[in-house]
Amino acid sequence: VEAILDGEPVYLTTIDGTRFLAIEMAAGAEPQHGAAIILHGRGVHPDWPQVAQPLRTALPAHGWTTLSLQMPVLDKAAKYYDYLPVFPAAGPRIEAGIRYLRDQGAKRIVLIAHSCSVHMSMEWIRASDDSAIDAYIGIGMGATDYRQPMPEPFPLERIKVPLLALYGSDDYPAVHRQAMLLTSRLPDLHPASAVEQIHGADHYYNETDDVLVRSIAAWLDTLWIKPED
Repeated sequence: VEAILDGEPVYLTTIDGTRFLAIEMAAGAEPQHGAAIILHGRGVHPDWPQVAQPLRTALPAHGWTTLSLQMPVLDKAAKYYDYLPVFPAAGPRIEAGIRYLRDQGAKRIVLIAHSCSVHMSMEWIRASDDSAIDAYIGIGMGATDYRQPMPEPFPLERIKVPLLALYGSDDYPAVHRQAMLLTSRLPDLHPASAVEQIHGADHYYNETDDVLVRSIAAWLDTLWIKPED
């Protein structure tokens, strides 16, 4: 917490009493469009310098308050299959973040998940639905480990809100395969859904996080911002 330079640490509590850290940063631009919940990748934290920190600190300049959540983590050596039993523990944290933002007056909430948190948030959607959010953004969807394929596909049939899938041209093969699958399923999804490749990006968007931020902000603008705005 002492290392957080931008934003404010807040502590949220799930319905089962788990207390966890989140980092909130208020929108710094007018008009304010809503709030974005940011879910970091495997084994790290909500201020991780790859993906999580760039998104949570840059999106406020585009009119989006951000709330970056601490997701459940295991030992650094843990693999994808080690995390499978942990996925359900993420749902109550996502719901706590949504409750907090609604209490703060957020009219729109976008869920942005990276890598392992895509699996976690998809498990939450599978168990409930996506009615509590207004859009979903998955970054590096489908990332697993060697010889550890997904036990079941993402519940795309339960996603009714606009979905944006982002992946890097230098991303993992499993992510590329998932992007192709999502592209083929676009006719079944919300008409505003899209799959976009970011040229030159790897799975962690090293040296391309500015392009990642712009891509997300631009897509969100297509959903709610009128041209004259």
